[in-house]
Amino acid sequence: MATDAATGAVEVAEKAGMPQLDFSTWPNQIFWLAVTLIAIYLVLTRIALPRIGGVLAERRGTITNDLATAEELKQKAVAAEKAYNDALAQARAEAGKIAAGARAEIQKDLDIAIAKADAEIAARSAESEKRLAEIQAGAMKAVGDVARDTAAELVAALGGKADAKAIAAAMTARLKGVM
Repeated sequence: MATDAATGAVEVAEKAGMPQLDFSTWPNQIFWLAVTLIAIYLVLTRIALPRIGGVLAERRGTITNDLATAEELKQKAVAAEKAYNDALAQARAEAGKIAAGARAEIQKDLDIAIAKADAEIAARSAESEKRLAEIQAGAMKAVGDVARDTAAELVAALGGKADAKAIAAAMTARLKGVM
């Protein structure tokens, strides 16, 4: 029994190594390795890779469509910007025309108002000149009257007799010489 136990222990010790390195199980391990690799290959080629390829193709299509849409929208934005700039330039030109028209109308109204004011000023000036002439004539008459009265009083104060015709003639001669 001791020998049986010793032989059994030796057999167990020999079999205690790694089972993968046991040459007696290699054909079985190679078979299952081949079956596993074929199964993985079939699962990958039939199920996983087509799905991944579909997702990639869908993404590629989405990206292409998005790029095309972006390009189209870019073209529309450029066209809209051009239309906006054209409309802005047209609006500026229209505003310039309106401003020029308003300026011309205001200038016309201003010219009319200036002409009216000039006419009013000329009328007032003529009236003022007329009044000044009247005042000047009145002042000259008053000066003549005062001078005549003063001359008559002086002649009377000096003891002479004041002749109205002689005083008037002397005044007239003197005023003609001054003026």
